[in-house]
Amino acid sequence: QVQVVESGGGLVQAGGSLRLSCAASGRTFSSVNMAWFRQAPGKEREFVGGITWSGRGTGYADSVKGRFTISRDNSANTVYLQMGSLSPEDTAVYYCAAGRLAYAPYLPQNPREYAYWGQGTQVTVSS
Repeated sequence: QVQVVESGGGLVQAGGSLRLSCAASGRTFSSVNMAWFRQAPGKEREFVGGITWSGRGTGYADSVKGRFTISRDNSANTVYLQMGSLSPEDTAVYYCAAGRLAYAPYLPQNPREYAYWGQGTQVTVSS
């Protein structure tokens, strides 16, 4: 089992940057894929990006590709989401999620493939 807690959200101006952190606990952290999702008011939760358990593979939504970078430090049980060139369209609650399966060879984009979720952290981008 994995517990996750997000931090680092806040208010930023358009064009700015922000780094989110996801601190995880549990012995299985280093064996599961991790992902970031976001949910804006009135919209469904959407996949932002993910990283494999080893950290060697990443995947991103087209809307953030080239602007956001995911990384992980298994020794610190932490996953990061570095966000750049932010726009008001990036305003949402950002969630960190841990995959269901150990050593999964793929990065699913469906939220149902992730078993453990944090409470989320608000990111607001002003124009």
